[in-house]
Amino acid sequence: MFSNEMIASFNELETSLYNYIMQNSDKVAYMRIRELADETHVSTATILRFCRKINCEGFSEFKVKLKLYLEENKNTMIKSSQHSLVEFFERTLKGDIEEKIRQAANIVNKADNVIFYGIGSSGILAEYGARYFSSLGKFSMYIKDPHFPIHSKLMTNSVTMALSVSGENPFTVTHLHQLKREGSMVISITNNKLSTVAKMSDFNISYYVTEEFIEEANITTQVPVIYILEAMARDIYKLNH
Repeated sequence: MFSNEMIASFNELETSLYNYIMQNSDKVAYMRIRELADETHVSTATILRFCRKINCEGFSEFKVKLKLYLEENKNTMIKSSQHSLVEFFERTLKGDIEEKIRQAANIVNKADNVIFYGIGSSGILAEYGARYFSSLGKFSMYIKDPHFPIHSKLMTNSVTMALSVSGENPFTVTHLHQLKREGSMVISITNNKLSTVAKMSDFNISYYVTEEFIEEANITTQVPVIYILEAMARDIYKLNH
C-alpha cells in the first residue's frame, strides 16, 4: 500500500501521520477524518493531501484500501506445537512409516557416500542429519547452498538424502536432477508424496502435516523430519552392531 517512493516523498507531518496509521491500522480503518486529525494533531487538509499522495481520491477511498491491505496481510493463526505433533503421530505413525524408515536405513547403510541436501530450514536439518548420522557411525556430508558445485567422484555408490517440506523448491529439483545424472540414489523426506521432489526420488518418506505460513515464510513444523532422521540413524546403527 505504501511504496518506498511514497514514503520518501512524505514531509514531516505526513511522516508522523504515516507512523500513526501503521501503528494503529485497525483503528484508523474505522475512524472519521476529523477523529484522525484530532489523534494525530494535523489538519484535515493535511490528511487529504496525504491521501492524494498515495493515489487515493479522498479519505473514504483511503479507508477502503487500508481495509483491503489489512485483510491481505492479516496474521495467520498459528496452531499450538502440541496440535502439530498430535497431527503427525495420529496421521502418520498409524501408517507404514516405521517400515519405510527401516527400508531407507537399509539403503543408506549399504552406501559408501551419504549426502544430505536441503535449502532454508531444510538446509539446517540437512546439516543436523549429517551430524547425527556421523555421530552414530555413518559418516555423512551436507549441502545447503543451492549453487554448491557437485563432483561426480562423490557419486560412486552414494545416497542423497533430500529434505524439502513442499517438495517444489526449484533449486532442490534442479540439484537432484544433477545428482541423479551423476549416479546418486535419492531418498527424499517431504510433506507429501505427490510433490516433484517425491516423484523424482528413488525412495520417499512423507509425513503429512498441515503446512503453515506467516506471510511468505513457511513455518510448518519440522519435528517429523527430526523424528524420521533420528529413527533412521538409530536403525543404521543397529544394523552394524
